[in-house]
Amino acid sequence: MGLFARELETAAQLAREGGQLVLEVYGSAFTVDEKPDDQGPVTEADRRANKLLVDGLRRAFPTDGIVAEESPDRSQVRGRERCWFVDPLDGTRELVDRTGMFAVQIGLAIHGVPGLGVVYGPVDDRLFVGVPGDTAYVEERGTRRSLALGPCPVRTDGLRLLVSRSHPSPLTDRFRQELGIHQVQAMGSVGLKCGAIAEGRADLYVHFSGKTYLWDTCAPEAVLCAAGGVLTDVAGVRYRYDGRTLENRRGLIGCHHEVLARVLPVAQEIAREAGLA
Repeated sequence: MGLFARELETAAQLAREGGQLVLEVYGSAFTVDEKPDDQGPVTEADRRANKLLVDGLRRAFPTDGIVAEESPDRSQVRGRERCWFVDPLDGTRELVDRTGMFAVQIGLAIHGVPGLGVVYGPVDDRLFVGVPGDTAYVEERGTRRSLALGPCPVRTDGLRLLVSRSHPSPLTDRFRQELGIHQVQAMGSVGLKCGAIAEGRADLYVHFSGKTYLWDTCAPEAVLCAAGGVLTDVAGVRYRYDGRTLENRRGLIGCHHEVLARVLPVAQEIAREAGLA
């Protein structure tokens, strides 16, 4: 048995159960509310899945901290060796727009570093699992495949770039143009983007925005790192999951280590001019 076998089994089962709740709402005439302070939409799917995931983790691991997007208590990360970061519906805007590009995400940070993560896309029944240093795989409709990043393009103009579908940015456009990148796909969900890179369907994800949070990135980072990649801010620094802040204020870059070295100078320059670095 690998590292965190019980944790992975529990998280995977809960993610699948949460995904089924989300699909039930997705197939109905649901209502949409707006969170205060321009924090985006929220639906019954977010709330129902949040409760199921938090309750399940609390029963299984009563001494661990839990920070979930739709739970008011965000203090449990402080002073804990282990803390779960839960996004019951990564890509609520995608659910509202009915694109299908959304995921249920459960990540466990240990001493402030992502130790394991599961990302479940219920529409495609695709489950990404990652434990950095131990295992990385994807399960799709009963079939499991290992994840390991292969060689990346030699030239930056050959990179396949993923960008946010619901949060387009002129900074991302500039980044693409300066590197000569032609292949660009807009996609929802941080987790699904990182999963696409881990599978080798894309090379790079860039997001010049301070509007993501630790629950958006903990599980995806674990998956991508387990597959041999890296997820950092736009200055090339990894985020800490230790409670000092819950916001990822300096954007995101997800890719192969070699790709990061090539694109980072351009990202850093743009970030400095935009006040993100």
